[in-house]
Amino acid sequence: MFDRHFGAWPKGLPHSLTPPATTLPENLAVSARRFPDKVAIHYYGTPISWAELDRATDRLAGWLHAVAGVGRGDRVLLFMQNSPQFVIGYYAILRANAVVVPVNTMSRIDELRHITADTDASVAVVGQEMLDVVAPLTGRGGPLAHVAVACYGDYLRVDTDLDLPEAVAAPRREIAGDGLTAWAAVMASDHPVPPLVVGLDDWCVLPFSSGTTGRPKGCLHSHRTVGFTMFGTLVWSPSSLESVSLVSLPLFHVTGMQNSMNMLIYQGSTMVMTTRWNRRTAAELIARHRVTHWRCITTMAVDLLSDPEVTGFDLSSLVAVSGGGAQMPAAIAKRLHVLTGIEYLEGYGLTETMAPTHINPVGRSKRQCGGIPFFDTDARVVDPETLDELGPDAVGEIVVSGPQVFLGYWNRPDDTAAVFFERDGKRFFRTGDLGYYDDEGYFFLVDRLKRMINAAGFKVWPAEVEAMMYEHPQIQEVCIIATPDPRRGETVKAVVVPRDGTAPTAESVQDWCRERMAAYKVPAVVQFAESLPKSPTGKVQWRVLQDLENQARETVTAPAATRVS
Repeated sequence: MFDRHFGAWPKGLPHSLTPPATTLPENLAVSARRFPDKVAIHYYGTPISWAELDRATDRLAGWLHAVAGVGRGDRVLLFMQNSPQFVIGYYAILRANAVVVPVNTMSRIDELRHITADTDASVAVVGQEMLDVVAPLTGRGGPLAHVAVACYGDYLRVDTDLDLPEAVAAPRREIAGDGLTAWAAVMASDHPVPPLVVGLDDWCVLPFSSGTTGRPKGCLHSHRTVGFTMFGTLVWSPSSLESVSLVSLPLFHVTGMQNSMNMLIYQGSTMVMTTRWNRRTAAELIARHRVTHWRCITTMAVDLLSDPEVTGFDLSSLVAVSGGGAQMPAAIAKRLHVLTGIEYLEGYGLTETMAPTHINPVGRSKRQCGGIPFFDTDARVVDPETLDELGPDAVGEIVVSGPQVFLGYWNRPDDTAAVFFERDGKRFFRTGDLGYYDDEGYFFLVDRLKRMINAAGFKVWPAEVEAMMYEHPQIQEVCIIATPDPRRGETVKAVVVPRDGTAPTAESVQDWCRERMAAYKVPAVVQFAESLPKSPTGKVQWRVLQDLENQARETVTAPAATRVS
């Protein structure tokens, strides 16, 4: 057992937890019984009580069961932006004894088609702005037989002077088509809620994390794995029942899902929810609702602190700001501390671990550091080739064993077997991240064993982007690498060999990509080349291109390739 970090362990905290035995839908029901009239969600000025949230969840759960035929273990797509309907949809799926499949809202049709087929989903709960992406999968012969369609603006019942995102300000669309049902019609129905029969070890949520095979992989979690990090984070960074949290991270992502929704629902505290990030709106909401806690990513903190008018807002209610996804630059952490007096707390985790495996101790954090291993988590560093354990300051692959580790990749037994190994009677997960720990047991990330680009916390897997770009009629070969970006940390660059007789432009390639993949995957830089470096066996040597890119960025201040913001 790795215990070097116990010297830095927060005073008064146990090394091991006994998490509650309730499932996620039970947590919502309990909070609604305890605090029926308390505000669960402030949505751009409209308060929504715990009792109302619970009733709406029951209505949707009854509809899913009685009309859509959803039962135990069935996978249901949740394709929405942050909204009261996302929370209701998430918990209604669970209350119907089913499994939530959260879909990245930037996904396009090919990505959605893959996830639908892979999970064998026939039911979806979607925002109306997603209909154009969903529509090809509905109707006669489509895999999605039942789709509940929500208009976020339905929950705006109070006039507001806040700047509303387009999807929130949009009027309710007329919903017509085979299998499509408007949210209002679902809420008007009155089907009985099925008995809750799932337990802690039943399937709960199936978020997708891309892999080096070029297609996203579902990471299967149980109510037990989800509940562990949800409860553990509350114990690690205590907050009260009267805490108020700004919800700005996307809830389809495990960090937002856990820290900005599931944790707060268990606790019964209040969510101040935004559908899209807007720094001025965020500052205004913090001031109006006396927000105490904010979970964010580095780019949000950078954006907020870059607002020349941020000092004009009263942010004094904040007591905790934390994040992950990308390392926080020391200069930004210092500016945040000067403005708020708060020490930014960083953590480290993956989709496969349902958020944290490591987190910095409150009051003893280190900058640009993933922190120390979480409750009941055995984390080590091993040689990625031999799996031999390494000592302090030696760079290797970070591996973890703990109650939060996922059950495995959905329908991918070979991929699952490849990322686990046994040691000391424990099942260790290979994170694919290269790092080291110091003498005090703090873990630092230095590189990635897996070929991945971290664009402002969104993971981009080059093989997936390449697989799609090879369908471009004017592309003969393509290699995706990372390039530095002042706002996102790093972003996507495509090195393209055009087909003979063609002359694509960077703009035309980017436009083609935007129609087929999420925006964060679209190459921000496109460079054309006559050929790509290859090994004797014919494999493209992406590392050669990456090294050349890194060298060029160290010596050149402006890129020669075409960059489109």
